[in-house]
Amino acid sequence: MKHQPFSWLARLRSFRYAIQGLKSFLGSEHNAWIHLAATILACLAGWYFRLSKLEWIALLFCFCLVWIAEIANTCIEKIMDHVTPEQHPRVKQIKDMAAGMVLIAAVVALITGCLIFLPRLLL
Repeated sequence: MKHQPFSWLARLRSFRYAIQGLKSFLGSEHNAWIHLAATILACLAGWYFRLSKLEWIALLFCFCLVWIAEIANTCIEKIMDHVTPEQHPRVKQIKDMAAGMVLIAAVVALITGCLIFLPRLLL
């Protein structure tokens, strides 16, 4: 298979596809709106409390971890529904594990947020 030469136009198109995917995610998944609200709230709190660079880095990693996990979970669920529309124990197991991935990411983000914000709130 022959490789296509590098093209800035092709790179820009790939961004358009990614943005379409994010719009689709936000338009179809109610959990996306919960994560968006939490992200915005944490950013506003970070701005208000004037977080250090390291604290911002920790928050950014948590935001990304949760968003990536939620998008991956959604993709896994949609693939499994496409492959096997009827109920199946293995499909349930796969979907449950994917949901567990999001739970782990969300718990880590919550703990990180508590470590950063609780000392400021309790003073």
